[in-house]
Amino acid sequence: MTNIDSWLDKNTYHHSQFWDLVRMIREKEKQELTVSLCIPTLNEEKTIGKELVLFKSELVDRYPLLDEIAVIDSGSTDRTLEVAADFGADVYLATDILPHLGARQGKGENLWKAIHQLKSDIIVYIDADIKNIHPRFAYGLVAPLIYRPEVKYVKAFYDRPLAMSNEIRPSGGGRVTEILVRPLFSLFFPELAALIQPLSGEYAVRREVLERIPFPIGYGVETSHLIDVYSEWGMEAFAQTDLDRRVHRHQATRDLGKMSFGILHAFLSRLRSRNIVPELPTLTPILRQFQVRDKKYEQVIHELYEEERPPMIQVPEYRSRYGLDT
Repeated sequence: MTNIDSWLDKNTYHHSQFWDLVRMIREKEKQELTVSLCIPTLNEEKTIGKELVLFKSELVDRYPLLDEIAVIDSGSTDRTLEVAADFGADVYLATDILPHLGARQGKGENLWKAIHQLKSDIIVYIDADIKNIHPRFAYGLVAPLIYRPEVKYVKAFYDRPLAMSNEIRPSGGGRVTEILVRPLFSLFFPELAALIQPLSGEYAVRREVLERIPFPIGYGVETSHLIDVYSEWGMEAFAQTDLDRRVHRHQATRDLGKMSFGILHAFLSRLRSRNIVPELPTLTPILRQFQVRDKKYEQVIHELYEEERPPMIQVPEYRSRYGLDT
């Protein structure tokens, strides 16, 4: 088992360590690496333009770190697609990518289809709703992959796990991480509990990894990624970068309940497939929540199916596109 303290010292970074973008780009070019930025969207017209302007001006025009910027959209009904196109992104509807495989709703679907559509050796995923967007959200995640060939998957986190002056700030993830995911990891995959924000929506991954892991289409995608990468490549495949602060929408507790339900589905399915808990019953897709109307309690029933897409390397069109059958 990995020594967690040693892993944290070796594999945890602060974005300020990567301030020298000229050096980073020189090393990227030396290795002949390419980097794609993927922004999955659904009705993000208020923030997508600002993100694209910043990444294009700072990490394409000024410092050529990114070779491609793409928006993969789930079917926005606002002006997300128009704004993204106007600000220079390559814009794709998820339903138009591999259409013969059908359409599914969920962030994981967008992330999966991006592997087929985007061209680079490294894909960095960044959420579209970040209000304090900064170039560090991309270069802070890509840098460990450029400087350390053995690292395959880099996660973001947003609090400093350090003592500052006479104050110690507790570091951790969001509510679902601390109440659900970290306890589960501590019980079943204790090394993965070293990841400070396992559910963060910002991460950079080598194509050779992304194409070999399945993708839940819904809320379980990030948790499943970590278990699958850990199972195949071990803890040394991971690194994490402190990005200081992230400002985004606050989610209601009810919505976090739906997220937790999807994560549990994906997590338990992996316990079963790895024979850790082989005798699990069939998992229901029904989540029951409650509300009060006219002093009467009513059920609110959600059907949440955690379908999974197969590893992209199994898709014939992908193999053909990237010359894997030659």
